[in-house]
Amino acid sequence: MATSSMSFLPKNFPKVKTYKLYINGRWVSSNNGETFVSVNPYSQKPAGFFQQGSELDVKAAITAAEKAYPSWRDTPAPTRGKILLRASQIFQERKHELGRIVTEEMGKSIIEGKADVQEVVDIFEYMAGEGRRLFGHTTTSELKDKFAYTIRVPLGVTLCITPWNFPIAIPAWKISAALICGNTIVFKPSSDTPLCATKFVEILEEAGIPKGVINLVTCSGSTIEAAVTDDRIRAVSFTGHKNTGLRITQIAGIKRVSLELGSKNAIIVMDDADLDLAVDGAVWAAFGTQGQRCTATSRIIVHKKIKKEFEKKLVARVKKLKYGNPLDPKIQLGPLVNKQQLDKYVKYLHIGEREGAKLLHFGGAVNNTMFALPTVFTNAKPNMNICRDEIFAPILVILECKDLKDAISISNAVDYGLVSSIYTKDIGNAMKASQKLETGITYINAPTIGAEVHLPFGGVKKSGNTREAGIVGIDEFTELKTIYIDYSGKLQRAQIEPYLNSGDKKK
Repeated sequence: MATSSMSFLPKNFPKVKTYKLYINGRWVSSNNGETFVSVNPYSQKPAGFFQQGSELDVKAAITAAEKAYPSWRDTPAPTRGKILLRASQIFQERKHELGRIVTEEMGKSIIEGKADVQEVVDIFEYMAGEGRRLFGHTTTSELKDKFAYTIRVPLGVTLCITPWNFPIAIPAWKISAALICGNTIVFKPSSDTPLCATKFVEILEEAGIPKGVINLVTCSGSTIEAAVTDDRIRAVSFTGHKNTGLRITQIAGIKRVSLELGSKNAIIVMDDADLDLAVDGAVWAAFGTQGQRCTATSRIIVHKKIKKEFEKKLVARVKKLKYGNPLDPKIQLGPLVNKQQLDKYVKYLHIGEREGAKLLHFGGAVNNTMFALPTVFTNAKPNMNICRDEIFAPILVILECKDLKDAISISNAVDYGLVSSIYTKDIGNAMKASQKLETGITYINAPTIGAEVHLPFGGVKKSGNTREAGIVGIDEFTELKTIYIDYSGKLQRAQIEPYLNSGDKKK
């Protein structure tokens, strides 16, 4: 949890390290001298002080990235890949240390904290390999003695704005792809997890990234707007709330804007499903990371024939979940990241009750902590706010369906379209659902979380407008340039009748 620093701190306030911005290959203090403190959501102890960057700092970061761009662009992609591969190796070597930092600063369980780091290892390794590919296309020309093909070229200076829930994995998805394509970067992380971002950049520096290629600015959202509107920024890659994404599109001007936004993901459980497997998936997807994933399951759409049995099994499993110190490997539930998230959780508990949903299992907030315990509503209706709004907390809603068509209709009846899932033993159900569910990702007999780095990730509708990771991950950070080579030795004109090109008279 990040808060503004105060002029007068308590005398017993713990002494903690003050971290700096990273601009043009140097760790520097902010221009205005202001700092803020990041706090461990479990212990409520400070993780460190961080620079509250100003617009002047943002401009300096852009200038550094702009200056470094020509050299980095002209560095052979396989050479860029070697730096990414070295970074992957360092992240692997420090997986346990970094996983602990993720857990302490963000609050997710240590198992998930280390998984956050493993994603970084995997995506940097994958994108390093793209340095040997970066494929274009070749094709035929409609004219003789003419060759046509495409190449990929970088965009230029790229602004990457990342959230707190995957504090090093999501930056890695963006930054690894941007770097291998030859872009330079201004990196603005969440103010809730600046230590994770700092450690991330330290490793890139150690791996040999040239000065100015990546620049870290910890600052407020309003301050970073100076970069969003700057014409020197040629692309903005943002993951976060849809309202912020809308704001970016309104002020960015003519540049590439890539958005990964909200979700309201659903699991469909058909009457022929393996119920124990479905319950396993529902519990993990709904309450892993305390529901603070864009891929978290917030709705379960259950066939009416097996609804009561499913609910009984689900509640039995939820009651076994343990909360506490997230550094303890036996703990499944850590605290929410900050007070704002906790307040939102409490707000939607009240909304669900007012709307008439039945409380199947009540968790509630634990006094004087950031813990929000799993809560399950049932007998909900698709038009309820708890079934439509992104809550980003451990609240699960159960809806009833009468058949597959009804289930798909309920699943699609939201503004978002990131991930969907269906549990069924019927291949026909699985195929129909995969085609008709309005999401960027669909899982069959698996939960809504578990994206792998070599496959595209992203949603439709108000969940975003891009795909990250996998082979298409480089699409976000490159332009396709078309090249024609005419070796005929004469003027040839496409779409003009052949006899007019050749000089022959029409017979």
